[in-house]
Amino acid sequence: MRKIIVTTFMTMDGVLQAPGGPDEDRTGGFKWGGWQFPYADELSNNAIAKIMSTPFDLLLGRRTYDIWSGHWPKAPSSPLSDGINAATKYIATHRPESLAWGPFEGLGPDIIEGIRRIKAQNGPDIILWGSSTLTSTLLEHGLADEALLAVYPILLGTGKRFLAEGTPACSFELVSTQTFPSGILFTTYKVAGPLKTG
Repeated sequence: MRKIIVTTFMTMDGVLQAPGGPDEDRTGGFKWGGWQFPYADELSNNAIAKIMSTPFDLLLGRRTYDIWSGHWPKAPSSPLSDGINAATKYIATHRPESLAWGPFEGLGPDIIEGIRRIKAQNGPDIILWGSSTLTSTLLEHGLADEALLAVYPILLGTGKRFLAEGTPACSFELVSTQTFPSGILFTTYKVAGPLKTG
């Protein structure tokens, strides 16, 4: 069985929307696109490349797929871009006939069953990148194994958050953490099960 690793760039207040550029996602009038760019440095870029250096497949929501398909196929060759372009992309979509950037596979009409099916297959780990809706769904159905959070030292106050309202309570165990001079914090957690209270 493959692991599903939830991965995201986010602000200190949990916003994950449009880190890469000003025109990445203007949904709802979001005006802070590209907030990650000023913090990019060699150390954090190398850490990201290392995370993505082993074979992986991708689990993407349709909006993320559409944003990425406009960028990564045209990106200069590098270990990161080559890995992303080569990965099988499993897409949550009602319009699989409109997918073009591959290799890809639609999850089918029942997203949960589709994710269970691909998780049970042999293959590399599956990285979910940048979808608050899918992240919450995975946690609700016990399908996420780990969360890798890259937290940037900014507050935006508005935008799509890492977790949707109503995501079930649960607990995590710390696996590793790495800090960078720019203030970025990379933390990996293992899903530990239901929330325990005192």
